[in-house]
Amino acid sequence: MKNRKTELIRAFKFLMFSISAGVIEIVSFTLLNELTPLSYWPCYLIALILSVLWNFTLNRTFTFRSVASVPIAMLKVALYYAVFTPISTILGDYLVESLGWNEYIVTGLNMLVNLITEYLYDTFVVFRKSIDTNDRARKAREKEERRENL
Repeated sequence: MKNRKTELIRAFKFLMFSISAGVIEIVSFTLLNELTPLSYWPCYLIALILSVLWNFTLNRTFTFRSVASVPIAMLKVALYYAVFTPISTILGDYLVESLGWNEYIVTGLNMLVNLITEYLYDTFVVFRKSIDTNDRARKAREKEERRENL
């Protein structure tokens, strides 16, 4: 029961930080889309990169509470985005430029797919062996142990 509660809290944190990253992504996408002559794909790509950097930093520290090496963890995240980014960029560009879909709907769909697949990837690949290993997690464990011993 305790493990399930912990994982639900972890998923909720990931969702909340991803929403904040989504705000960064949609605001930067909107600014680029409305204020520059750039087509869909560079607007999307720049906004995605900004949100990824934000999301990685927060989730590594607060959601997964990991001491994993930043360069190695970021490399693993980069591998995820090496697959996700070309697929979502090419498909998004096709849907917007060729099929006439609304660019904000396409961006929102990309963000939803990204939220789900990245959570799974981070949990089972990036931070799998280092979840709850940073000082924040250690202090929380010590606090819980003290509470149990009372």
